[in-house]
Amino acid sequence: MRNMMKSLILLSVMMIGGAALAAVVEGKDYTVLSNPQPTSGKNIEVLEFFFYGCSHCYNLHPYLDEWEKEMPRGVVLKYVPTIFRSSMESMARTYYALESIGKLNQLHEPLYKAWNVNNMQLYEKEKIADFVVSKGVDRAKFLATYNSFSMQSSVSRARQMTRSYMIQGTPTLIVAGKYAISGLQPVDTVRVLSEVIELARKDESGR
Repeated sequence: MRNMMKSLILLSVMMIGGAALAAVVEGKDYTVLSNPQPTSGKNIEVLEFFFYGCSHCYNLHPYLDEWEKEMPRGVVLKYVPTIFRSSMESMARTYYALESIGKLNQLHEPLYKAWNVNNMQLYEKEKIADFVVSKGVDRAKFLATYNSFSMQSSVSRARQMTRSYMIQGTPTLIVAGKYAISGLQPVDTVRVLSEVIELARKDESGR
């Protein structure tokens, strides 16, 4: 069943990528930020502001995961764990700690499932440590990284980005520091994302 679902998602993404896409509409499919943020590098940057406990993020995740495998050249996808309130900080810290020790790819999907399938509320550090250990992560290494000063710096940056981009809900995609996509069904999100990336390319070529 899982493989069938992945195949259907991949087929949807491939159909979107290979078909002539309907023109997107500003204010309906996407918005232009009133306070665009600078981006670094030559690639078009796509940011996903997400939270593991968000069911809409969980539903989008497999579609975005498949899209990432086929995304256009010159595009980079980055994840930003969103922090609206202090209780969400632990998941942001978990994300960056796992990234730091090279275990993020292994735990990204299991964390989504823990929250949205198994109804686990992973807010407390020891419960989070128990969970990642159950997935093969070394407890001492994880906790040392989780508690490190660098994690506080990463969490502060994520909180600041949440404010700077004026994120109101998750998931929200930001393209090229200028375009925001949110509130759409997963298939539509991927469709609009592909179109908005082309808008961003035109912005770059017109400079």
